[in-house]
Amino acid sequence: MKHALPSEFTNLSELAHNLWWSWSPQGREVFSYFDPTLWRLTHHNPIKQMQEIDLNRLEVLRQDVVFIRKYTAAMKAFHEYLDAKDHWFGRTYPHLAGGTIAYFSAEFGLHRSVPLYSGGLGILAGDHLKEASDLGVPIVAVGFMYNQAYFRQVIDTHGWQEAVYESVDRGLMPIELARTPAGELAKVHVRIGQREVACLVWQIRVGRVTLLLLDTDSPENSPEDRQLTARLYGGNHHTRLCQELLLGIGGVRALRAVGYAPQVWHANEGHPAFLLIERIGEGLKQGLSWNDALDHVRISTIFTTHTPVPAGHDVFSADLIREHCQWWWEELGFTQEDFMALGRHPEYPSDHFHMTALAIRLASFVNGVSREHEHVSRKMFQVLWPGQTLDQVPIHSVTNGVHVPTWVAPEMDVLYAKHLGSDWRERCDDQVLWQRIMDVPDAEIWEVRRFLKRKMLIFLRQRVRLGWTDGTIDPTQVLAGGALFEPHPLTIGFARRFATYKRAALLFANLDRLRAILLNPWRPVQIVFAGKAHPADQPGRDLIHRIYQYAKAHDLGGHIAFVEDYDMHVAKFLVQGVDVWMNNPRPPLEASGTSGQKAALNGVPNLSVLDGWWKEGYDGSNGWAVNLPPVSISDEEQDALDAEGLYSLLEKEVVPLYYDRDVDGISHGWCTVVKQAIRTVAPQFSARRMLKEYVSRAYAPLLDVQALETTKQKLA
Repeated sequence: MKHALPSEFTNLSELAHNLWWSWSPQGREVFSYFDPTLWRLTHHNPIKQMQEIDLNRLEVLRQDVVFIRKYTAAMKAFHEYLDAKDHWFGRTYPHLAGGTIAYFSAEFGLHRSVPLYSGGLGILAGDHLKEASDLGVPIVAVGFMYNQAYFRQVIDTHGWQEAVYESVDRGLMPIELARTPAGELAKVHVRIGQREVACLVWQIRVGRVTLLLLDTDSPENSPEDRQLTARLYGGNHHTRLCQELLLGIGGVRALRAVGYAPQVWHANEGHPAFLLIERIGEGLKQGLSWNDALDHVRISTIFTTHTPVPAGHDVFSADLIREHCQWWWEELGFTQEDFMALGRHPEYPSDHFHMTALAIRLASFVNGVSREHEHVSRKMFQVLWPGQTLDQVPIHSVTNGVHVPTWVAPEMDVLYAKHLGSDWRERCDDQVLWQRIMDVPDAEIWEVRRFLKRKMLIFLRQRVRLGWTDGTIDPTQVLAGGALFEPHPLTIGFARRFATYKRAALLFANLDRLRAILLNPWRPVQIVFAGKAHPADQPGRDLIHRIYQYAKAHDLGGHIAFVEDYDMHVAKFLVQGVDVWMNNPRPPLEASGTSGQKAALNGVPNLSVLDGWWKEGYDGSNGWAVNLPPVSISDEEQDALDAEGLYSLLEKEVVPLYYDRDVDGISHGWCTVVKQAIRTVAPQFSARRMLKEYVSRAYAPLLDVQALETTKQKLA
């Protein structure tokens, strides 16, 4: 920090180092008032803002009674939040107040200033922690402190994605080194092959929740090992296996080192599944038999699978496992066959180790992330239960939801507080509460939606202008960035990871028909795209290149835009600012998806294929759905059918309804769909509903079992 904060403001550092501020209106208001321009220039990073604040501004703030009032109120609310005992979990499960749930994930999307995520899996994990904090659910989380994290996306003049990796400045992140109960710096070691890899342990405060982060960038490690936690989803199978050993084994040891003794363990995807191996080892060292150790791990483990795409499940060869894990079975007196059997999948060669099979085999509660994904996952993994019918496969579902305070636009927040009550956030999963949204005057909701679109368009133009002034874009790219977008046309948003099954280019199947929709002078339409492709996914990169060419095409009149470097910050403008959210994955490959839930929360109806969460969210009044074919057809036939469905819905329903205005320029029919989208999606697909479901169906029952086991041991 260039200079110390005045004594009156020293608590600002405490507030900045707990991400509670990022979803608290009071917290954000303090930092945005601190220096509005600097707040924008630092991309809403309060730590960077405080380092760069001008001394003269600090002197002004010392005399500013408005700021003092905001600051005092925010600190009071912050401390009351942290100290509160009267939270949902405490009221509902008072007998489980002493329990702890460990939540492992390879990525966490918490805020732009904490770049530890790549996409939906990480955003979901971040929302999980925030909602756990709000509800008082006793979670401690484990992940990685990436030195470069995921890549920054740059689109060159020809429309090709370039992956730029930049070192993370830890001094600009709300992190600190974790300590043991004795006050020493926490550090753990994990044996990988013939070497010991040291991991520093960092921590981030997420409201009431602590997130521990493993970091191998320590001088005692070799240069190669220091890079193991450099990049998210980088490297080859060797690197991936090393990372997953560190996350699982090192994560358990980090929790022990810092003083946590979790009773329940939740693996978010298969990446951290080696935590089960470490816990088996702990049981064996305590004198348990092999079978008793497995049972002990199983009755305390939850596993969530997130993808029906086979490539999303890590599989390692026996040679790699032997090279990196031989020490484990030798040290504990078992064989490689014992180890390999834990990760065996009948549909893969017997000498392959399947991480998802390991997690499923050693979990008592396994779930997909939507009802449709439950059915798909049962089909995928039925082979793990020989002789069981599909209905008997014990895979369940807890449909994903979004953390409402994080994703709701401030303007929608004000609207909801006015019509639903000032406590609407605390009751955001109450479906009865949201019935009141139907009574909001159309004029009010129409005006807020128009404002949010203008806000998004200003954001897009500012990005283009900044790129122009700093020389990172040339004249041919100005058009592609959305600089010609207007506030009047119906605006469609499509933003997600660019994997081929998500079919980003489906709407371009018939260019003449699309051009007629976009360029209609009386009812124009514009579409904004955003998203990254994995650097190794050439078909995904090809998709981006193709769409970028359309965005630069003069014959489409600037009605197509591609926004580069999609992240949480960009996502908020898009899900809050467009008129329609489009999603067209190839069914049934969308496990859940949450971007459409964020959009609907902000009054943006979905136009989507019936897959993932939308298959259970669509009710005929709250958006538009491309129906599934009655029989199985080829991918080519499916693509043609779904493209026809999208064109038809746009031409006959979506566009005409949007432009059906009264004398005041308001589309009352459109407002009805907007309100139905909010009413049906906001409560049912909130992270609050999701977390309560995890607690009632998985966390609380397993905590009860562990409490019973502890009692039995004490009696014995």
